[in-house]
This record gives sequence, C-alpha cells and structure tokens, in this order.
Amino acid sequence: MSVLAFSAEGVAECARRIREPVHLISGVLSGSDEIGLAVGEVKPGSVVVGTLPPLYPEWLGDRSFCTAHGTRYPYVAGEMGHGVATTSMVIALARAELLGFFGAAGLPLSTVERAVAELAASVGGRPNWGVNLAADPATEDAVVDLLLAHGVPCVSVSGFRALTPAVVRCSAVGLIRDPEGRIQRRTNIFAKVNSPELAERFLSPAPQRVLRDLVHSGQITAEEAELAALVPVAEDVTASSGSARPLLSLLPAILALRDELAARFGYTRPVRVGAAGGIGTPQSVAAAFTLGADYVVTGSVNQAAVESGLSAVGKRLLADTDLADTCLAPRSDGFERGEQAQVLCKGTEFAARASRLHQLYRDHQSLEEIPPVELAGLEDILGRPISEVLAEVPATDDPRHRMALVFRWYLDRSVLWAVHGDPARAADYQLRCGPAMGAFNRWTTGTFLAEQENRSVVQIALNLLEGAAVVTRAQQLRGYGVPVPTSSFAFPPRELP
Repeated sequence: MSVLAFSAEGVAECARRIREPVHLISGVLSGSDEIGLAVGEVKPGSVVVGTLPPLYPEWLGDRSFCTAHGTRYPYVAGEMGHGVATTSMVIALARAELLGFFGAAGLPLSTVERAVAELAASVGGRPNWGVNLAADPATEDAVVDLLLAHGVPCVSVSGFRALTPAVVRCSAVGLIRDPEGRIQRRTNIFAKVNSPELAERFLSPAPQRVLRDLVHSGQITAEEAELAALVPVAEDVTASSGSARPLLSLLPAILALRDELAARFGYTRPVRVGAAGGIGTPQSVAAAFTLGADYVVTGSVNQAAVESGLSAVGKRLLADTDLADTCLAPRSDGFERGEQAQVLCKGTEFAARASRLHQLYRDHQSLEEIPPVELAGLEDILGRPISEVLAEVPATDDPRHRMALVFRWYLDRSVLWAVHGDPARAADYQLRCGPAMGAFNRWTTGTFLAEQENRSVVQIALNLLEGAAVVTRAQQLRGYGVPVPTSSFAFPPRELP
C-alpha cells in the first residue's frame, strides 16, 4: 500500500515501515516548505528530494560480527554468573540466530562440565554460543581445559584486570593458517573491559613472555605461539560501562584505541568493539549503535527472562524495579579495594548491610578490634556466629584479610540466596542490576512483555532490535529535515516471529 504523508500521523506511519524504501517528498508544489514522506509508489508530480533504502535490525551493527559468529543479529546476551544465564537461555538464543553465554562464574567445576556437555550436544554444531571464563586463579586452568576439550566456540572473559596465562592459552590453542594463508581461530574470545588500559591488553597480541612460557610448558605449540603474536588476544572487546565510566565516554575511547592498535600491529581482518551497560530499551540499543558499537550486549534485563536461573521471587523483585530503585554496594571480588557494583535496593536490605560491612572493614584492623555491641550487629547480618563463618573461609594469618574474608562470605552467599530463592534470607538478596532494569519495565508496561511468562530471552532480544531499527529510522529522517513526531521514537513491544 502506497502512502504519501505530510501530517504527523502519516509521517509516523511511513517512518515505522522500516523494511521498505522511504522517499522524501518536497511540499513546494502544495505551497509548503516542509518535507513529507512516501512509501510505495510515488504519485505523479511529486518532487522526490531523496530516498532511504530499507533498514533491517540485522544491519544495525558491523556485519563482520554476524559473519564471524554465525548469527543473524549483532546481539549478545551476556553471561550472568551462578548459572543465572542458563543452558536453556544459551540454546534458545543460538537457535534464534543470536548469541548467548552460559554463566559459569561461581559454579563448581562439575556443574560447569555438565552444562558444557549439554550445550555441546544441543548446539555444538553452531558457532554462536559460548561459556563464561571468570577471573578465579583457583579454577581458570581447569575451566579452560574443559572449554577447549568440548570445542566451545566463544568464551566470554570477564572480571580480569590483566591477561593471565589461562586466557592467553584459550585464545592461542587451535590457531592455524588456512590454505590461503589466513589465520583462523578455534576459540573466539570476548573480553569485557571497563577501561582503555584493560582494553589495550586484549586488543594487542599476547605478550611474548607468556607465549614462551606456554610453549615451554607444552600448553601451546610453537606454531600457535607464532600465530598468536600476529593477532589480538580478543577480536571482540566489549566496552562495559558503569557509574564511573558512562558508555558515552568509554565506548568512543575504546573504538579509537582499537583503530590505533589495528594500524600499529597490521591486523588484516576486523576487530570489533561492542557496548554493554545500561542497555534495556530500544533507544539505548540504537544509541549504542549510533556511537559506533559493532554489537550490543544485554545483561540484567535477561535475569527476568523465563529461561533465567534466578528464583521466582528474585524475578518478581526485578519486575517491580523502577529507575531509582538501584544503588551501589560493595562487590566481593573488589571488596578490599572498595570497588562497587550496581544492585537492587528496593525490597532487599543487601545494599545497606553490605555497606555496613565495608564501614567496619575501613574502621578496624581485625575482627578482634570490633566492639562487642557491633559484633552482635555483625552476626545479625551474617545470620550465624562469626566462628562458623570462619570455619568456612580459607585460613590466613593476616587478621585484616581474615576479616575481609568473613565479610566477603556474606557478599558471596547473598547472590546464592537470591538465585535459590531462600525464604529465610529474603532480606539479604543481592540482585545485580542498574537503571536499565527499571527502564525496561517502563518500556514494557501495558504490553505483552509486561507479563513474566512472555519474557523469553528471544522475544526480549528481537523487540529491542526491532525497536532500535525504528528509532534509528526516525532519527535518520529527522536528520534530513523531516518533521518527525515524537511518537516515531516509540516502539511498544509486540510478539515477533
């Protein structure tokens, strides 16, 4: 059906038809200086001043992403630890030609092994699935052994502050030259970074010292080491923003760094930079691509998906989250350094209690220094005697480190209480999320995605991408002088095929 429109309603209708060419029509013949839109056959006498080709969600990012990973869309559902990003989630995404990572962080090795075996059996013939490798010196090598043994095609590296031999080995094993002389990878590393300094380590070839040590120990071959010196450790680096480094600042810096390093090292194929953090609406997806992201990574919104491993009560808390319902709280893996993460603060006391623990850590040098009245309050937070917690944490002769281990015990358990839905510890649930969760809830209000049973990880992804394409089209038209109504920038979620 052809449409010629100068009215706000007509322009909005034309703008939404993203899969058709849209013509910009001068209104001069009708005595107007405005530009209208036409979709379909252009009426005789119309003055066409420009035409925009169709726009598809598949085209929003860098096409090399889809080619490299066998996906239809430049979209990743990021890992959520403790199995919150389940095998069911990864399988559903892979079958929908998206990409997802199993959340292996914090799980026993035997559990990870069962999950990897299930994934390999279900989607092992596809290149668009992966597993998380967490920064844990005690398990890194064993997890890498497991991932390599099962031929996991993509590995998401998160929480690392430096390259480790395990990460380099995971990147280097299986590097070969094809008959045309091109270097081919067996394992694609996705590195999540929050600073240009960390990004540079992954965007550069592996250090020669580390490669020599791996060859000497027989963990990689001399040929693999030679090829690893010619390619970046990771060809997909995700700029993961936070309260201290917003995406508007972080992503352009890492994109510029990528280009500089690609020229310096003479890379012969694309190295991609993705965007993560604060992405929960079509507008935020569109903004990330407009900034130059090659792909986007969603996080906390997927906790609310039906395939998520989060408890039902945890999902209900997230479904009730609004923009102002999150805050910063101490994180376990950076507790001594005062590092924080965004968490839900509505419906749970975790943030206040975790902050109280860090205050005690700052004020005292050991558990023995804490006054008795404060010790009683501490045990109320822990929910058990300190002596019992001490029996569960690693032994150490450093009294301040021992105190930190006790406090980190609470931070670690609070995640598990939320995942398992422990009713006795409901006040202590730690749910990692930022304002994107509240924005997602506002966007889905009154639509089919407002209902928990409809929040499949695939429907979340498809609606975010479709909406981002609609928003992008509206912005394109506005940039060419079309009086686009604000309604053109809205995309109510709907069930998509």
